[in-house]
Amino acid sequence: MKIKINETHSKKKIISFFFFIMAMLISTALFAQTKGSKWEPPKAADNLKNPLAGNTETLKYAQVLYASYCTPCHGNKGRGDGPAAAGLTTKPADHSSAAIQIKTDGALYWEMTEGHNPMPSYKTALTDNQRWELVNYIRTLAKTQKK
Repeated sequence: MKIKINETHSKKKIISFFFFIMAMLISTALFAQTKGSKWEPPKAADNLKNPLAGNTETLKYAQVLYASYCTPCHGNKGRGDGPAAAGLTTKPADHSSAAIQIKTDGALYWEMTEGHNPMPSYKTALTDNQRWELVNYIRTLAKTQKK
């Protein structure tokens, strides 16, 4: 009789474990679906003013920053085709696209500041000015799309 109690207890453990695994798989699938969802900054980000707007002198510094921090995923021309892009489940944004170029400077700055998996936050890695410089540099990439 003792064996049957243990067998019943083992079956309950197996069934419980099965339901636990199923719940984990379902939650992972749901997370994967939302992970690829559109990334939108809050409306308040649109009100952020670029203190370096129109400052072309910073573009040479921004190009170096872009090469170091952005090119691995976004590519040399910002098209989302950098060498690391192939290994990412979420394709990097095409910085030369109309969808990115239409965003406000504040929205782009916010996105760099906050990050969004797989893109890291650059809040501590880059200064405020460096992030604004990158916003200005991203604006120049629209012109390189015509090739």
